[in-house]
Amino acid sequence: MSVLEVVTAGPLTSVQDFGRFGAQRYGLTPSGAMDRLSLAAANALVGHSLSAPAIEIGPLKTTFVARGGPLSVALTGALRLARTGDDSCPLYRTFTLRDGDTLTLDAARKGVFSYLAIAGDLKGEAMFGSFSVNARAGLGSPYPRLLQNGDQLTFETTTLLPDRSLLPPVFGEGAIRVVPGPQYDEFGRAADVFFNSSWQISPTSDRMGYRLEGPSLTHAGNFNIVSDGTVDGSIQVAGNGRPIVLMKDRGTTGGYPKIATIMSADFGRFAQTRPRHMIRFAAIDVAAAQREAHAFHALLQSLPARIRTT
Repeated sequence: MSVLEVVTAGPLTSVQDFGRFGAQRYGLTPSGAMDRLSLAAANALVGHSLSAPAIEIGPLKTTFVARGGPLSVALTGALRLARTGDDSCPLYRTFTLRDGDTLTLDAARKGVFSYLAIAGDLKGEAMFGSFSVNARAGLGSPYPRLLQNGDQLTFETTTLLPDRSLLPPVFGEGAIRVVPGPQYDEFGRAADVFFNSSWQISPTSDRMGYRLEGPSLTHAGNFNIVSDGTVDGSIQVAGNGRPIVLMKDRGTTGGYPKIATIMSADFGRFAQTRPRHMIRFAAIDVAAAQREAHAFHALLQSLPARIRTT
């Protein structure tokens, strides 16, 4: 049995897996990793199922220390410097933390979220089928909140792995692809403004929603509608005309009109977009989004076969 202790917890650091499903009709949001591809890559490197829980680390400096090690770990996602003492730790490659080793992750240089997977069974109890933390709802395991200084994550049946590496998987580039939303037709000329403008993500964004900064969008009718269902990537337009992209800790219903929905295969790429970075959106139809979803799923399933052992 080994322990990974949180020395310094950066904001937005929590345990996440692929999320909890099948209960949205009861108001239970799925939550889960903001970037499924990076989580799956970390899990593949340490021999876990792709959807297993790992530590999702936000963009600021975070530090851990191994207790009772050793631990084989893998770090993926955002580009950042990682080190134990004076030794650098590679991304997308396994490395070992010995008892007493301090793992320091500097602030992200590109991207937002990193994923730290450990070759061992995380001690905890799934809540509604998932370890994923939703701090607002008080759900998750082993802590039903964001990680804090002094927290300890215990791993049972740990395994020391050989040197394993993976080329960082990439899916999609350029504009974020979206499907027109259920109230798209009610936006009129504002829909053209949405697709022909550049947008920035506000620094006030979080796991519940990313606020977009750019031109104001005018809804043809009342901006308040009868609440209806939402999904990851639903783009609501509030009464002030500013779009809000609903993220993993969103509510299951919403009362603002939705101009578009980010296709699932581009959601992680969007989630990794840093505040103040310029993005654009491109419209695709449902059939094209479904084809991309199948291609994304195939990429996920191919990750274990892409690993190289030296």
